[in-house]
Amino acid sequence: MAAARLRRIAFATTLVLGCGLAVATDAGAAQQEDPVRVTVNTRAGLATVPDTALGINHAVWDSQLGTPEVADLLGSAGLRMMRYPGGSYGDIYHWETHTAPGGFVAPNTDFDTFMGGVRRAGGQAMVIANYGTGSPEEAAGWVRHANIERGYGVRYWEIGNELYGNGHYGAEWEADNHPDKSPTGYATEVVRFATAMKAVDPTIKIGAVLTTPANWPDGVVAEGDPATWNQTVLSIAGPHVDFVILHWYPGGATAPETLSKPDQIDDIIYLVREQIARFAGPNAGRLGIALTEMNTSVGRNTQPGALFAAESYAGLLENGVFTVQWWNTHNGIGNVSTVAGHTDYDDFGLLSSANCTADGSVCQPALNTPFAPYHALRMMNLFVRPGDQFVRAATGNDLVSAHAARRPNGELALLLLNKDPDNAQQVVIDYAGFVPAAGAPTVHTFTNGATGVSTAQSGTATAQTLPPYSLTTLVLRPAANRPGAPGAPGAPTAAAVTDRSATISWPAATPGARPIAKYEVYRHNGVTSEQWGETPGTAFTAHNLVPGSRYTVNVLARDTAGAVSWASPPLTVTTGAPAASTCAVRFTDVTNWGSGFVASVDITNTGSSAVNGWTLTFRWPTGWQQMGGGWNGTWAQDGTTVTVSNADFNRELAANGGSANVGFVGNYSGPNVLPGSFTLNGTVCAAG
Repeated sequence: MAAARLRRIAFATTLVLGCGLAVATDAGAAQQEDPVRVTVNTRAGLATVPDTALGINHAVWDSQLGTPEVADLLGSAGLRMMRYPGGSYGDIYHWETHTAPGGFVAPNTDFDTFMGGVRRAGGQAMVIANYGTGSPEEAAGWVRHANIERGYGVRYWEIGNELYGNGHYGAEWEADNHPDKSPTGYATEVVRFATAMKAVDPTIKIGAVLTTPANWPDGVVAEGDPATWNQTVLSIAGPHVDFVILHWYPGGATAPETLSKPDQIDDIIYLVREQIARFAGPNAGRLGIALTEMNTSVGRNTQPGALFAAESYAGLLENGVFTVQWWNTHNGIGNVSTVAGHTDYDDFGLLSSANCTADGSVCQPALNTPFAPYHALRMMNLFVRPGDQFVRAATGNDLVSAHAARRPNGELALLLLNKDPDNAQQVVIDYAGFVPAAGAPTVHTFTNGATGVSTAQSGTATAQTLPPYSLTTLVLRPAANRPGAPGAPGAPTAAAVTDRSATISWPAATPGARPIAKYEVYRHNGVTSEQWGETPGTAFTAHNLVPGSRYTVNVLARDTAGAVSWASPPLTVTTGAPAASTCAVRFTDVTNWGSGFVASVDITNTGSSAVNGWTLTFRWPTGWQQMGGGWNGTWAQDGTTVTVSNADFNRELAANGGSANVGFVGNYSGPNVLPGSFTLNGTVCAAG
């Protein structure tokens, strides 16, 4: 948790297995000229929901920590992962003495009290071991107390909090007494902590702190460092830890801007996984991703905060993040304003602290009154449960978001978010791979200004009306269950990935009532599934891929009677540049400041003929990247396509090695996924 927050604390074949659309609306709803179309594709599988999914932060300054009332509120919202002792306090808190020099510690908030609340709520703990002012020996003692002496079975342990905020990059909010505050120093000590702690209990999971893509200081290389924080930490500590830790406070000056930030989640997690794969050593895929702090900047206690929370939890869990933890349970009043017609206290807490502004003019509601994001997390608990599998869902309207999950009992749950503060939205819903039962589904709704989630049977499975600024979950029964279908294939892996092909293999599915006839491999294309091919075996090679492109695929098993399994876990494959070509390009991120960078691009003619006049072309992988001007050529950007044409002095590239260097300033307002493919006069180039 940052210092600003601390200071405020007072204490090609497309599946079309859809059902027909029946457009209906609730009685009394205004007819909308063009309903929003929602598409759900149950064949496009995403991550499976773990029992650690929904989490929350607790803090030792909070006098309500571990109380029955708070534990019951958190438990009823389904918050089963609870983090202690509270953000940056993790680096000043000493568990044996229950002290945090330089900070306030409330009475009756020690570790055993915390664990009492965790157990009452039916949850589990994640503990921050004191890196900043502690030692491996102190952390090992905590593991011994928790798991050997008390039998709490605490599995997840973080090594410190936001240690990149220790002053090494300039800003300093995190306590760190180590003489070496570099990422090398942190990573080296993480290995010592992990070794000491696992010597006490080898079953625990250890997490190391990373920076979040597109959030400072991600991408920055400080003076004297060999690489960025993430590359350095993963290279040294990766083989010794079990998960990585991200925090996300995406900001935004207005509600629409803030509510657009979850669009970045896919690319954030893609980049983190790419970094893990590149730098964390052998078997890097075993490392999980935990997002242990998150909050919004607009409407923290009102409906924008609820919409942001639900959208972000769903998006992160879809991408396989194993726990998402809101900051915080209680935090305290800030700058009071009116948001969406209701009083917002600018409080990072889920629950009211019942305190007042300094002049006493505004006070919060009664202690532990839930704010809107609490109800959003309760809605998440109604939407998904451990063992459910997220599947693709999408809409054609930026103001309406959709997420879906299938349940082991055959049901399908659909979360719909209306981000329009003023207007209801009529939606029509189409399903691929699922036929809903007739009759009104169960509908859970949380509307702007409501004090809880309402539940009713309303609308139809194919048509609903979403109130303004609302969260809605539909729980749908299938028209018919098909017993005896095969089990889902195991998690696929990729090998021999080139610029144009990839070989995918997977563990065989468990047959159901009939033998498995074949496996079908599908690529996600937005919300639809395009079949790449099929095979009776457990491996498939896809051809004719596009260089420098990202593909997400699933494998399904089909038996001899045509029954189809659930989708396998998803696999993302990124093609590269060709191994050989008549040109080569080396793209280098020379220097980076967290929202922009200087790029150097070396172009080499490796062919046997001279090139007289040239244009280099590449495409940004995201919509929030921009070429801000370049040199040694004529630069232009159209949409996401960037071109640079020769200057007079570098027009000719001699045969067999003639080269030119160009460069530009790149700007980004989201995850900076670098381009993976370049063409020179239309020819795809090799990597230089």
